[in-house]
Amino acid sequence: MKQRFLSLASILPPRDRPIAFGLWPNPMQRKHPRWRKLFAASYRELLRKRSRSSPERTLRRLCQLAAPKLIIPISTVWFACPTSAVTLETVLQTVIRENPVIQQAKSGLEQASGQRLVFRSVVWPDIELGVPAGIQGGHRAGESGVKGFALGRGFFTQTLFNAGVPSSLRRGNVEVLIAQQQLNVAVVEQLHAARLAFYGALYNRSLESIRNEQRRRLQENVATQKTRYEAGLADRSAFTSASVQASELDPQIESAHRAYLDAQLQLAEAMAIDPAKKSLPEPEGELQFVPMRVDLDSETVAALQRRADLKLARLFIRAANEDQRIIEADYYPAVTGRISGEYVPVTGIHREGSTSRNQDFISSEIRERAGYTWRVIDNGKVGGAVLRARSAREINELTCRKLEANIPRDLSRIANYFKTTEVRERSLATGSAAAEESAHVVQQNLANGLASPLEYRTTQNAFLETRSGLLDAIFQHNLAVAEWDRATGHYFQFSDDTAQNVQ
Repeated sequence: MKQRFLSLASILPPRDRPIAFGLWPNPMQRKHPRWRKLFAASYRELLRKRSRSSPERTLRRLCQLAAPKLIIPISTVWFACPTSAVTLETVLQTVIRENPVIQQAKSGLEQASGQRLVFRSVVWPDIELGVPAGIQGGHRAGESGVKGFALGRGFFTQTLFNAGVPSSLRRGNVEVLIAQQQLNVAVVEQLHAARLAFYGALYNRSLESIRNEQRRRLQENVATQKTRYEAGLADRSAFTSASVQASELDPQIESAHRAYLDAQLQLAEAMAIDPAKKSLPEPEGELQFVPMRVDLDSETVAALQRRADLKLARLFIRAANEDQRIIEADYYPAVTGRISGEYVPVTGIHREGSTSRNQDFISSEIRERAGYTWRVIDNGKVGGAVLRARSAREINELTCRKLEANIPRDLSRIANYFKTTEVRERSLATGSAAAEESAHVVQQNLANGLASPLEYRTTQNAFLETRSGLLDAIFQHNLAVAEWDRATGHYFQFSDDTAQNVQ
């Protein structure tokens, strides 16, 4: 039966029509237990007053008396805002769009672009312009008095040969690629964490539901044993044992509820939701068991090519190699060209530090020169930096080889775990059905006095453990699927606009 809700705005009637139910209550309203109770109370009140009014006015008065008592619960239901449920796809898309760690990684791309300009600056010329101006005074041969001056200076410097230029250009490009892969790694980590939190919330909510249902059955047994005890058909120990067994589930239910709240907080953190301003996300759906059939060899080859963390490790090796080459370029000569020019609008301007007139500015001039530097003897400055860069490159190579070696082992372990969880789930599903039937039969026998409380307690505990084990098997299987997607680099398939978001 669908519920019907009334709002204050939709039931404002003309003239003196009652607020809650109108002039004539509909069949649904007449079946409402609270309306019938209030209607009867109002009718008894009018009978006591022995009103002589017409039947229509009497009914209208009854509705007016009943209306104020029902406005509060009706308005409360109308303004209640249900918590919106979120699916796994919605969670992952929100994480990509709002997660602060991913946003920080995106801002790192701009920083990497600026660093690339720094590496490329060795190729571009360096231009300097200056306009010295001032007042010169004092007495000198052939001159006297104080006069102002101004002139223009320009310097153009261009690197003609530097062994580190190609490495610097490649290093700038690698810097941007590193920032991109760091963003991809952040996306994978945050998506994986959000997915595990989503599965954890579903698991703990289902576990709480199972234990609540089990407690309901045990409470029914408590009521049955109490009735038998009051009727003299059972002793007090059976009733006490049933009460203790029902109360044993309270801490387990509370533990599952706390774990569910923790998973909700993790989801809110991954989705950048402030619990003080918005309600915690409610995961939608239930855990499902979907058997996995994987091709281990092909997935291993593909994972070695598309894993974001593996690509990042290889880029770190390239960056360390280019850094070493840039440092080693100091062993070779560097040739630089320089053109300087001076524009003097007037004559008689002394150069700074000049001691004779032939050293002063006579007219505008342009000078061209070229020079080179070569470190012939190294005092350890270049050699030590080269050794430091080489050790960093070797460490990165060892880390990359370790990652490459771990991928086949991890995928093989997860594939074997798929087979184990599938067998476990099938066995527990069969055992759960048998345990439920056995628990139902023992409960009926206990109600008729044909089974002992110990037997009932044993069957109920076995049924609870079997259902909890089945749920745990499904949960562990879903965690393994998530781990498989992370290990094979499949996480970017969960969002259609992932490529646009990570660029």
